[in-house]
Amino acid sequence: MLLAIGGVALSSVAGIKPRGIDGKIASQVLADIAGGRNASVVILLADQADVSAAYGIKDQDARGWFVYNTLTQHAARTQAGLRAFLDAQGISYQSFWAANMIVATAARPLVESLASRADVARIDSNNPTRWVEPPEVANFGRGASLTAPNTAEWGVLNVNAPSVWAMGFTGTGIVIGALDTGVRWTHNALKSKYRGWDGVTADHNYNWHDAIHSGGGPCGADTLEPCDDLGHGTHTAGTTVGDDGSGNQIGVAPGAKWISCRNMDEGNGTPATYTECFQFMIAPTDLTGSNANPGLRPHVLNNSWECPESEGCVTRAELETIVNNTQAAGIFVRSLGRQLRAGLLECG
Repeated sequence: MLLAIGGVALSSVAGIKPRGIDGKIASQVLADIAGGRNASVVILLADQADVSAAYGIKDQDARGWFVYNTLTQHAARTQAGLRAFLDAQGISYQSFWAANMIVATAARPLVESLASRADVARIDSNNPTRWVEPPEVANFGRGASLTAPNTAEWGVLNVNAPSVWAMGFTGTGIVIGALDTGVRWTHNALKSKYRGWDGVTADHNYNWHDAIHSGGGPCGADTLEPCDDLGHGTHTAGTTVGDDGSGNQIGVAPGAKWISCRNMDEGNGTPATYTECFQFMIAPTDLTGSNANPGLRPHVLNNSWECPESEGCVTRAELETIVNNTQAAGIFVRSLGRQLRAGLLECG
């Protein structure tokens, strides 16, 4: 069934070789902070955790916990000095562990101070970028026709999914994590496939996370149940598992379950929002963002995102590190979005 969902090609981690302050600051950051402006930046630490031992762990629960504990403990230890520095400056920030990095708002003097630190490898932009198609172009979302097909969709037929189903492989026992604009979880082709729905009541703990903390369009911010502010995420979730049991077969793995994290604000994503959702998938949390449990992580991720240079992805280091760490946790990483321009992912 994983083969039906698609493949992924990974390159090796890009080398980080800082060459003085100028060599550490991305050109986009320099443009963002020109004229005394503040900008949101990604501060990538030089010391990244090594989770390669995870590949030798056969017990999957133990593997997930090893990766989560290694990443979080390494970040807490190695970020201590940098966080103390930011605290002393009165700078608010968000700390991450899927890649050892911090996102903060800074002007040029602070950016240069950060770049002069030996524990900082690189400073990239956290600019938002919009790339998903508008609903009227892609024919999905709030304004799309709700007419249900009475047979498997052409794309499902094109990858020969029904032939795999006939052999008894429908994705049963697999959980797919959807990272996108959210999901309209009550959609009739998706509701029964949601891990948080038992047929009577919904429990969104460990099954949903919202990485959008301001804005959020029609959903608002920090939603406590799956919501789609654009329509794209509902569309891609349907591509993976959609089936209402009455002929509306739009997904290649109709036997699988799904969980979700909203990583874009009406189609606008940043490295910070992408990373927050990857962290939730590596170690799902309750709705307060607490009590992480890697044992509840999905088996497969279906991602929609792109990271061009304007969005901070010059060296590929941040997202490539995150993808590698996610795979070390035993999660198959797949993207149905556009190709990461640096060539990290081969996308459908």
